[in-house]
Amino acid sequence: MFVVVFENTNYASVVGTMAMPYLDTLIGQYGLATQYYANTHPSIGNYFMLTVGQIITNNDGYTDTITADNIVRHLVAAGKSWKSYAEDLPSAGYTGDGPGKYARKHNPLTYLADVITDSLQKKNLVPFTQFAIDRAAGALPSYSFIVPNLCHDAHDCALDSADTWLHDNIKPLISSTGFQQDGLLIIVFDESSSDISHGGGRIVWVAVGPKVKPGYRSAALYQHESTLRLTMEALGLTGSPGAAATAPKMGEFLTP
Repeated sequence: MFVVVFENTNYASVVGTMAMPYLDTLIGQYGLATQYYANTHPSIGNYFMLTVGQIITNNDGYTDTITADNIVRHLVAAGKSWKSYAEDLPSAGYTGDGPGKYARKHNPLTYLADVITDSLQKKNLVPFTQFAIDRAAGALPSYSFIVPNLCHDAHDCALDSADTWLHDNIKPLISSTGFQQDGLLIIVFDESSSDISHGGGRIVWVAVGPKVKPGYRSAALYQHESTLRLTMEALGLTGSPGAAATAPKMGEFLTP
């Protein structure tokens, strides 16, 4: 299970515009939620909804430790492996902000008590350079939360920078033997640039994988808590944190 989050872009700025041609290719081949909306503005609350099932805060400068139920707690309880792969993270286990184009507010697992108070779990916060190493070694975990830096997530740079990053770093994953057996990749934007519909505006959500219905389109209304629920169910985890427990299921994207 892989989740890649991009930044601050409206659905209409991406789909069918060729602003992100590689992503458009994936959209054509796999599943697209055409009525998917972020929960809030600014970014940080959406990242927490994807992992904790709660907005938690709308303060991008938030530094507190989160003790609420979360995906890591369920993964550990089930004996499943996980990692957060963050571009420009200076070292494994790092929970500070910065330097450079690394932003902690885009790496929600660094706030979880289940991670930062456990020396073993903390080691699963790793630089993105580890991703290609783990993929080549066939050592990717059950759950990967992937954090591009502030340029490559389209926060500070144009969409073509994000698309090139996606092509160069995620295409090798999609074509790998392991992924083609049972992988599921979710590519989602955290929020729209200005739209406030349903809290955070209409955004792009794409499901990629061998079990995703080819060229599938859904007009059902979904938000980030549904992605968290899908993540949990795809990994065979019981229960879901916060709002994910009662969120609409996204199983329609997958073959039975």
